[in-house]
Amino acid sequence: MALVSLRNVGKTYRSLQGDDYVAVEDFNIEIEAGEFFCLLGTSGCGKTTVLTMLAGFEQPTTGRIEIDGRIIEAPGADRGVVFQGDDSLYEWLTAVENIEFGLRMRGIERKERRDRALHYLELVGLKGQENKHPSELSGGMKQRIQIARVLANEPRMLLMDEPFAALDAQTRLSMQSELLKIQASTNKSVLFITHDIDEAVTLADRIGVMRAGPASSIKGIVDVDLAQDERERTNDRFLDIYKTVYGMIREEVGIAMSRQEKAAGQGA
Repeated sequence: MALVSLRNVGKTYRSLQGDDYVAVEDFNIEIEAGEFFCLLGTSGCGKTTVLTMLAGFEQPTTGRIEIDGRIIEAPGADRGVVFQGDDSLYEWLTAVENIEFGLRMRGIERKERRDRALHYLELVGLKGQENKHPSELSGGMKQRIQIARVLANEPRMLLMDEPFAALDAQTRLSMQSELLKIQASTNKSVLFITHDIDEAVTLADRIGVMRAGPASSIKGIVDVDLAQDERERTNDRFLDIYKTVYGMIREEVGIAMSRQEKAAGQGA
């Protein structure tokens, strides 16, 4: 049985004017234990909506979302969320205190939480930086602190919403490499949201390509059966998978643009 399943999931929002907006409809995926699954799609296709429902921040309008066979009804310690920015770090706490924060809220004894925090600080490559405050850290370091804080709570799964989008290109590549090492050493399941094809092929075991919104669903799933030394952007097998995903996304971009042009024409 898969660790996570989303079955016939739909999400409809009601505007202040009383209009319905269907973000996702008949959405189906399964994610295995230890799998790195990237959800890829154009802007506005509902990627983040899927993640927030899996996190338990919102409930689906239709369908069901399960983890370990249990219906997800609220946030839980078995799912850790890493956001895009670093706003969730507390500026008045040091790096190690930020990592400890969730453990302290759970009542974990001081020595145990400090030992655990230092362990994950070292795992994300920041040994020796424990006494620095967020203002003293680079953007990449702050993201590592966020990842360490989530890992310290020892969830079954990481939910990552474009966590590297705000980083410069070189730091982003470095963080992708570090994330693969962390995932390999912890064997956590990962749902990683991105709109970057290159990033998805670099990281994923499988890529779920979403249709253009509204009422988005899964267009198709692409297996990324690449060895570590094949996850180079100039490798022929990497490029073959990239081209497959690019073709799928290009079709959806065309659909999205056609809808926008039609809507603009109707509003004229």
